[in-house]
Amino acid sequence: MANGKKYQNAARGYDRERMHSIDEAAGIVAAFPKRNFEETVDLVVRLGVDPRKADEMIRGTVSLPSGTGKAVRVAVFAQGDAAQAARDAGAEFVGGEDLAEQVEGGMLDFDVTIAAPDMMPIVGKLGRVLGPRSLMPNPKTGTVTPDVAKAVEEFKGGKVEFRTDKFANVHVPVGKVSFSSEDLSSNITSVIDELRRMRPAGAKGQYVKKASISSTMGPSIKLDVSGM
Repeated sequence: MANGKKYQNAARGYDRERMHSIDEAAGIVAAFPKRNFEETVDLVVRLGVDPRKADEMIRGTVSLPSGTGKAVRVAVFAQGDAAQAARDAGAEFVGGEDLAEQVEGGMLDFDVTIAAPDMMPIVGKLGRVLGPRSLMPNPKTGTVTPDVAKAVEEFKGGKVEFRTDKFANVHVPVGKVSFSSEDLSSNITSVIDELRRMRPAGAKGQYVKKASISSTMGPSIKLDVSGM
């Protein structure tokens, strides 16, 4: 399918073969022609790891200093005081067996799943539903925690999950095209800094091999990864 006029105009506005600094790339994508919906800006990073090895599988979270620009819907598996605290923190769906039944019935109108540790026997049964959608809670990402209210606040405030796919790529949404270039730059830098912090001991050679950002319907912009 041929690319549209706005895509072509965006692509003509910069050198697509040149490696750009994070600040330059953020400025380019922020200046893309605007569409009639709010485009997300995505960061893709190719890492020098072997995701088939458990000790080289990268999975974690990072709090974006400028937020995601998206209203995040949260489901929490908790009971008692923890359940009420989750509701007070703004969780859209809170429950136990009743919530599990809704999910099994096809209710998946949420972006993040958080669970108190004592609810994992219930949540574990939902693996075939939540797993393929990357919605399964995990202690490594802070989504299995006794302080569910704090987790709700963090994810609604701009915390995002990431993990390597089978090709060693990490995909992370880092904001919206309406963000200022400064806000996009700070979010991108935070993600890359966290990935570098998580470099596994077994990773050899260049760790950050490639990186680029793009808007939902726009061309990609290559990032200069030298020194990363």
